[in-house]
Amino acid sequence: MKTTALTDVHIALGAKMTAFAGYNMPVSYSGINDEHHTVRNAAGVFDVSHMGEFILKGEGALDLIQRITTNDASKLTPGKAQYSCFTNEQGGIIDDLIVYCLPGNAWMLVVNASNIEKDWNHLVKYNSGNVEMHNISDKTSLLAVQGPKAKSILQKLTQVNLDEIPYYHFTKGVFAGRENVLLSNTGYTGSGGFEIYFENNHAVTIWNKLFEAGHSEGLKPCGLGARDTLRMEMCFCLYGNDIDDTTSPLEAGLGWITKFSKVFTGSSVLQKQKEEGVKKKLIAFEVEGKGIPRKGYDLCSEEGDLIGHVTSGTQSPTLGKPIGMGYVKAEYAKPDTKINLMVRDSSVEARIVKSPFYKQPS
Repeated sequence: MKTTALTDVHIALGAKMTAFAGYNMPVSYSGINDEHHTVRNAAGVFDVSHMGEFILKGEGALDLIQRITTNDASKLTPGKAQYSCFTNEQGGIIDDLIVYCLPGNAWMLVVNASNIEKDWNHLVKYNSGNVEMHNISDKTSLLAVQGPKAKSILQKLTQVNLDEIPYYHFTKGVFAGRENVLLSNTGYTGSGGFEIYFENNHAVTIWNKLFEAGHSEGLKPCGLGARDTLRMEMCFCLYGNDIDDTTSPLEAGLGWITKFSKVFTGSSVLQKQKEEGVKKKLIAFEVEGKGIPRKGYDLCSEEGDLIGHVTSGTQSPTLGKPIGMGYVKAEYAKPDTKINLMVRDSSVEARIVKSPFYKQPS
């Protein structure tokens, strides 16, 4: 298995480790529920250095990005980022990613760990303009510091005014005494915070300084288990579960990042899908009986007809009840529709709800 620059630190801290996307990653330290509540109420640190980072440079870089992503990257200026998708010729999602606009006709694409090779090959396939490409995934560490106290903790370690970095904006600066650290107001938890990118050789120093700065504010290390329950409460899609090569952005509720003001891979298919309407939709549901939804479980109508399948499910630590996401036939996708979750041949009552499950306190 691959390791991150912090794998030995996680093991020394007693983290429960598991294989994920070919990496040896921490699932939990103090327990998923404890880490979940820590992020919702204070702050937690996730080592997500397994994610992939590509740098694209040159005059043709924007054109390449525009041709293979669903969102409109021409709206970006240096210091701004956007959520987007790679799509295939059939309109299916190859991956979801974040596009960062860097100074000097340069861009950084941040992709899912399990798709690094696939995404790189996709870029190479469509790079007809000799765009300079660099895969810096193995050289780059990434920490997500998330929660309502994340900004105040991070501010202790940098002269950069974090209040001046709006959501989905970023800057580079000195952090924890290390230069060229990218500070991004993004995250996957719904509780605010920043994601920080830096070279691997700075990882242990930055990790240690973060916990020195955050000790008094309850900062804790968090694993992939809490990351999953947090994103589930926000109905953020997980690649391989809620979105994949067979699901379209429109079916997944990602029409807001699908811009038909330009031509991109699969756009004609998606345009037709938009005009005709999708046949299935990704929905959120709460289980009203006993039973936790798991990927692959059947979803049925009240009459017992099969209408779809679960893509993600968990016991929500914040709501104290089982929640799930899944695709159902479009005619059953309205909020408040009652459905049945099939758990080991038993039918459990559930109800479709508006997403997200969790509403961030104002």
